[in-house]
Amino acid sequence: MVGLTYEQQHTGPVCGVDEAGRGPLAGPVCAAAVILPPNAAIPGLDDSKKLTEKKREALYDVITQTAVAYGVAFASVEEIETLNILQATFLAMQRAVAQLAPAPAFILIDGNRLPPDLPAPAQTIVGGDGISASIAAASVLAKVTRDRLMREMDLRYPGYGFAAHKGYGSKAHCEAIRRLGPCPIHRLSFLGNILP
Repeated sequence: MVGLTYEQQHTGPVCGVDEAGRGPLAGPVCAAAVILPPNAAIPGLDDSKKLTEKKREALYDVITQTAVAYGVAFASVEEIETLNILQATFLAMQRAVAQLAPAPAFILIDGNRLPPDLPAPAQTIVGGDGISASIAAASVLAKVTRDRLMREMDLRYPGYGFAAHKGYGSKAHCEAIRRLGPCPIHRLSFLGNILP
């Protein structure tokens, strides 16, 4: 289980921020920001990529009930295409942090790139979702929220298999794009090697 070592190095509310969905060929990118209580202990909390879907769903409820505050936000496919995926990810992170009340006094960001215009001092942590509890919690909320949305998109745009692969570039997904053509939630700038 990941701990609160990084959070305890700062005074005041500390939030962790992470994203889900930078790499897929379809769907928005999602970011979450989470402030945990100073002595929070959430059994089984870890980087969302190391957890099963069932475990993530169970942790989602525990995190939302335990957190002092949390925010979850998207940047749309249109924003990804207009801005590029990095800037769209930053936008989703900014939106998630802006939802927090109380506002954070310090922000921990998974990765090595710091979004601009954050409302508090911030630090990047490479692999933060595996070593910071608040970042791990954010990774779970972002992943579960985006996965739920992609299951809805599977009903709206049948035939692509979004419920199974969540928009990532699986063999079945690429074959479906070639067979059916892209749908409105595909990131056209990501499809250069798939479409003729």
